[in-house]
Order: sequence, then C-alpha cells, then structure tokens
Amino acid sequence: MKIKDINELLNTGPVMCCEEDLEFDIKFGFASDLMSDVLALANHDVILITGLTNIQTIRTAEMKDIKWIIFVRGKVPDDTAVELAKQTGINFLCTKETMFRTCGLLFGHGLRGAEISR
Repeated sequence: MKIKDINELLNTGPVMCCEEDLEFDIKFGFASDLMSDVLALANHDVILITGLTNIQTIRTAEMKDIKWIIFVRGKVPDDTAVELAKQTGINFLCTKETMFRTCGLLFGHGLRGAEISR
C-alpha cells in the first residue's frame, strides 16, 4: 500500500517531513503505544500506528528501521520529536481517527499485520 493511498484513506492532511516519499510502498502495519512491543517486530516495510508522540517513538522507529509512523487520535508530535524525525529520515502522518478505526481501514484496503519475533 502506497503512502499516498494511506494519506487519502485516513484523511491525514499534509505529510510531515519528507513528502518526496509518497510512493513508498508499505507491506505491513503494526499498532501499539508500547515501544517495547515495537522493538519485538520481525517485519520490515512496517508502518507504525501509535498515539505516543514523544521522542522515544522516533528513537524506537529509528532502531527498527521504520520509515513511516501514523499518529492517531489527533495527536501531533512536539517540535523536538519533529526535528528528530527530520534528522533520522522518519516520516509521519497524523490522523484524527482512533487507532482501532485506522487499523481497520488499512486492513480493509490490503495492509497486513506485522509479525512479532519470539
């Protein structure tokens, strides 16, 4: 699923950070507000769906080589997190949708769930 399609589907508005990557193809999604769960991800090509907007989210995404984040429930990261995202090449979208609805919409349009390492 391409980022531009996700952007339209979730009515996220402007893409934050790197708009040149709208053709980026995402294969899996993962939703969590627990960054320890994100660290257990096995998949690549994951978009992270979370309501946690602090710099720990950006750092976790960087560690797991996650290039895209969707912030849900109308939450927007602060300037420090935005700056860190720019420095690390992490892009994000913000939607007013709940996490549940965001996941349902993405799954309904073909995005599959990421696997956890055991």
